[in-house]
Amino acid sequence: MADKEDFIVLTDEEGVEHEFSVIDVLEVDEGRYAVLLSLDEEEPDEAMILRVEEDDDGNEILSDIEDDEEWERVVETWESLLEEEDEE
Repeated sequence: MADKEDFIVLTDEEGVEHEFSVIDVLEVDEGRYAVLLSLDEEEPDEAMILRVEEDDDGNEILSDIEDDEEWERVVETWESLLEEEDEE
């Protein structure tokens, strides 16, 4: 994941591809998280946050955040960053 705006395509469980813009990569505690903004016309401005991990080959992969406490920490960090940007 780079600091510049990147575009990725994720495939859902039904094999349908969805385009996203990577709008930020956060570091929370010891984890990295990608904030993605949907580019699909059917779901405009729908954002999601996924954990950035490495597979066995060292490639970056994105996975769902399943732990509620972890999710809350990441969302709070993201909201704090948005508030700081609004204040500037």
